[in-house]
Amino acid sequence: MEIYLIRHTTPNVQKGICYGQSDLEVTASFATEADHIHQQLAVQEISKVYSSPLIRCKRLAETFKKEVVFDDRLKELDFGKWELCPWDDINEKELKPWMNDFVNIKVPEGESYLMLQQRAIDFFSTINQYTTTSEKIVVVTHAGWMRAIMAYIQKIDLKDSFAIELQYGHIVTIQYIDNQYQITSGLNQS
Repeated sequence: MEIYLIRHTTPNVQKGICYGQSDLEVTASFATEADHIHQQLAVQEISKVYSSPLIRCKRLAETFKKEVVFDDRLKELDFGKWELCPWDDINEKELKPWMNDFVNIKVPEGESYLMLQQRAIDFFSTINQYTTTSEKIVVVTHAGWMRAIMAYIQKIDLKDSFAIELQYGHIVTIQYIDNQYQITSGLNQS
């Protein structure tokens, strides 16, 4: 099995805004970014497409011209009451504890990074049950989600996963070899 994790294209949001599960549109560069992604993949060989149901992922997933399975487990971190707030406007008394331990501490009315990773692991367990070894699948999702599952596969601490650089439209290839997942391309670390 070969899995192509793809981060969505550029969302239409100002810099410095906290967003996770907010349903943002994409920018005018969408078609160019989608074409670039398609040029990197053997699109005709893809058998399944899974996607976060958020618009910025949904639009890209639908360009593959396959039936898309939308799955809430593929959503970005839920930033709760911080969604769409400028980072600079978030209450320091709420922000500081989370910044000190974002892995375990939940965002007010949201979730922790560990909770996101548990969703990602659950998703991977599910697709492993329903995908044959010869299939090539696309998973269109978000940077936080991708880092969480990559940390799990590579056995690195979640707190260290932000060293993994993922640009908009970034593709990471994961293969299931000898009963384990291995990242075979697209890994950039700072």
